[in-house]
Amino acid sequence: MGAITFRRAARADFPLLATWLAAPHVARWWNHDVTAEAVERDFGPSADGAEPSEDHVVLLDGRPIGLIQYCRYADYADHLDELAPLVPVPDDAVSIDYLIGDLSLIGRGLGTAMIVAFSRYIWRTNPRAPCIIVPVSSANEASWRALLAAGFHVAARGSLEPDNPIDDAMHEILRLDRVSNDGAARPRVRGTARASATRSRGRRAP
Repeated sequence: MGAITFRRAARADFPLLATWLAAPHVARWWNHDVTAEAVERDFGPSADGAEPSEDHVVLLDGRPIGLIQYCRYADYADHLDELAPLVPVPDDAVSIDYLIGDLSLIGRGLGTAMIVAFSRYIWRTNPRAPCIIVPVSSANEASWRALLAAGFHVAARGSLEPDNPIDDAMHEILRLDRVSNDGAARPRVRGTARASATRSRGRRAP
């Protein structure tokens, strides 16, 4: 598959991000304005270090192939307030959002590999984070199945405002707990809404 690495997104990446966001397989779930002004508005503060979040370009053997966004729920009160009635959100819990920009790379397991690699980055660089919680539109089966394959479990299922208005409100809420040094996961705290058992909902509304 090749080596997956990450680097912080910079302003020089904005034209590439706009191209990815305009691709039909990405636009279906991200529903994002791709004008230069919109990309600047939504990615500029993070690139400048002026927003409490991180945008990372995903590299496959050094070639840019996608994007992962990363934030703490505590820094985005609107998202926290919307999610909290469905599932407990521990202090310092974090979330991710992700895309693969090149359609030819879809279906090769890269989404899961990206998530696994970036989860390790979170555990390594953020020792306070107890878990990663990711809400995904239930209709976006490829996205939440990639999370399941990466070791996440479904912690809850419930209604959240969709990123794309053509979707209904139902979301799968997936969680990955930090693993302790002895190899045991920290205790899971499941939400009040349960589920039997590519976009996750990101920090910014389009």
